[in-house]
Amino acid sequence: MNSIKTPEDIDLRRRRFFGTAAMALAATQLGMMGSADAQTKTAPSPAVKPGTNTSFASLKQINAGVLNVGYAEAGPADGPAVVLLHGWPYDIHSFVDVAPLLVSAGYRVIVPYTRGYGTTRFRSRKTFRNAEQAAVALDVTNLMNALKIKKATIGAFDWGARSANIIAALWPERCAGLVSVGGYFLTSPKAQKNPLPPAAELQWWYQYYFATKRGELGYAKYRHDFAKLIWQSASPKWNFDDATFDRTAASFNNPDHVAIAIHDYRWRLGLAKGEAKYAKIEKRIAATPVIAVPTICLEGDANGAPHFPNDAPYRKKFTGKYEFRLIKGGIGHNLPQEAPQAFAQAIIDVTKL
Repeated sequence: MNSIKTPEDIDLRRRRFFGTAAMALAATQLGMMGSADAQTKTAPSPAVKPGTNTSFASLKQINAGVLNVGYAEAGPADGPAVVLLHGWPYDIHSFVDVAPLLVSAGYRVIVPYTRGYGTTRFRSRKTFRNAEQAAVALDVTNLMNALKIKKATIGAFDWGARSANIIAALWPERCAGLVSVGGYFLTSPKAQKNPLPPAAELQWWYQYYFATKRGELGYAKYRHDFAKLIWQSASPKWNFDDATFDRTAASFNNPDHVAIAIHDYRWRLGLAKGEAKYAKIEKRIAATPVIAVPTICLEGDANGAPHFPNDAPYRKKFTGKYEFRLIKGGIGHNLPQEAPQAFAQAIIDVTKL
């Protein structure tokens, strides 16, 4: 693969790849492309059954930047810190089986609700409900500052992986190691302006729905059913029950949830503005810098969301110690909740590469 030199290059590679993948979905889900088999290391078989745990023992609140952040904490206060970040439409329960495994290994585990989810609240009514990538990533470093965590291993998927990538790339001194489900996520609205083949555009239907007033109203009215549909399509082989979904869906009742979700996807398309105070950081992100911290990228073999089945398109963006692991067994987009042992193992392994 040629070196990736511009934001447009990596985004076009990602988006064009999705166009091809959408037309060969079966092969995509089995991860049977290129160098995946040569680079894949399957994590140990699950030692904990997904769904064994249903809640966190400790939920806390702390002021951090513009937010009062709700977060779960477990493990020894003096243990090596791990920060776990969820995406949309998920919440901290994606890591409910991961956390105990890490605690048993001696880690201090922090799992925050992203802005617009659960008990996280904006501290001021006047604060713009902004979901641009720089703002959401800074929420994480602000939380680390508030908790006096200088450096942490960061594990994440979906929106959370984007934030984790940003921290690892821009502030590597804060990131001891990165576990990123899906690979490399740094991009910009400019890089996403190019159209995709129809089959690939179809995978992003909700993004275009959210670009309309009808979509905003529809998501506000049907957010529970909407999120369940995304879960089903993104993890087609995960037979989650209603109780599992409902525990997470409760976090969507956050008063800012709809505003944050809508702004995120409109901002990506250049249909909503961010804030000037983040412009310098966004410029650095748009340059798609390499990530030099130790990294393990994970992918499920049955991910129904737009994704790369192997790391060939983004491998050169990671210049430090690195592994790619394809997690087999019908694992979809919500990998930490579907395969908690494999995810926890990656967290444990990444600083030992």
